[in-house]
Amino acid sequence: MEEQNLARPKLEVAEPDISQEPIGYVGIDSVLDQMRRKAMKNGFEFNIMVVGQSGLGKSTLVNTLFKSKVIRKSPDAAIPKTVELNAVSQVVEERGMEMRLTVIDTPGFGDQINNQNCWDPIIKYIHEQYEKYLREEILINRKRRIPDSRIHSCIYFIPPTGHWLRPLDLEFMKRLGRIVNVVPVIAKADTLTLEEREEFKQRIRKDLQTHGISVYPQPELDEDSAEALMNDKIREKIPFAVVGTDEEHQVNGRKVFGRKTKWGIIEVENTAHCEFANLRDLLIRSNLQDLKDITHNIHYETYRVSRLNEKFQPSQTKELGVL
Repeated sequence: MEEQNLARPKLEVAEPDISQEPIGYVGIDSVLDQMRRKAMKNGFEFNIMVVGQSGLGKSTLVNTLFKSKVIRKSPDAAIPKTVELNAVSQVVEERGMEMRLTVIDTPGFGDQINNQNCWDPIIKYIHEQYEKYLREEILINRKRRIPDSRIHSCIYFIPPTGHWLRPLDLEFMKRLGRIVNVVPVIAKADTLTLEEREEFKQRIRKDLQTHGISVYPQPELDEDSAEALMNDKIREKIPFAVVGTDEEHQVNGRKVFGRKTKWGIIEVENTAHCEFANLRDLLIRSNLQDLKDITHNIHYETYRVSRLNEKFQPSQTKELGVL
């Protein structure tokens, strides 16, 4: 009796042609419409921290960014003796889309004679928001949508000295760049000539590179060549030289936001006058979702891993000691 060949026949499976389009309309592209409808229904959170010395126009710039009175300050408010953190929340709506905006101001930063460790309250606050999110995330019965108070972007205001970055600027951005998306700007850039402004920007970029300071967008986080090309254009303009104002003026028959001087009107949204429009595009029109993604996938994830390791290491050591 002949032995039966028990070996299974080899089946040749053709690899699918991923470039092949379906015959006829399937409706895959409608996913974008579904995502848009859901986003418009739920809205989204966006949290910005503004850091810098008093008098650099932090509140004015935020109000100009969102074209609304997000931050209202009393003109005779005293400078606090220590760094304070004030969070202001407001719902900004545009064309049916709601954004729950929270702006965290830091009055008192850099205003003292001794500014040693003035960044500690800011770092503590950022970590507290990560901790708050982590505690919600590890619950057995989690909320369907976890409230997000994590800082998605930190705008750091550099005084328009025209020289070099101060030790305070370097130390702050070095420490904060590890835990949050730092976007440096030159405040009140209209106090510098165009030549002074460009020289100052070059010196700042050189300082950042020399001291290994990571600011957004981080080159190591570019996902592909197309994104790297887009982000390279942004990196060429960092730090953004900005001017903020909530005053409107008539220029050639149209209303513009600008500052009136004896030499003329500095148009805030005119890229020939300042780089406010570039900053706005980065924060809102082109990179808002990327700022949120990097916050969640990089900065928060780094904090989450560190905290969970802290929790599990003592119990593991105890178990090993028993064995």
